[in-house]
Amino acid sequence: QVQLVESGGGLVQAGGSLRLSCAASGRTFSSYAMGWFRQVPGKERAFVGGITWDGLGTAYADSVTGRFTISRDNAKNTVYLQMNSLKPEDTARYYCAARGSRFIRSRANEYDYWGQGTQVTVSS
Repeated sequence: QVQLVESGGGLVQAGGSLRLSCAASGRTFSSYAMGWFRQVPGKERAFVGGITWDGLGTAYADSVTGRFTISRDNAKNTVYLQMNSLKPEDTARYYCAARGSRFIRSRANEYDYWGQGTQVTVSS
């Protein structure tokens, strides 16, 4: 069992930066691939990016490539999402998710555990 708690969301102007954190409980955190997703009302949860169990592999949605960076610290049971050059269309609730596998997938239904999310609002 893994419990996930996101933090770091907030209101930021376009062009600004935020860093989201996702703290995980559980002794097996380092064996899970982690993903970040986002959701706006009325739409499905969308893949933002993911990171392999060892942090050596990452993948990103086209819309955030070059602006967002995912990293993890297995000693701290934490995964991060660094968001730069934010745009109003990045406004969403952001969720981290853990997958009971070492490898990234982009579909939400392939993740086993979810946090409650943190709201990110980017003003123009």
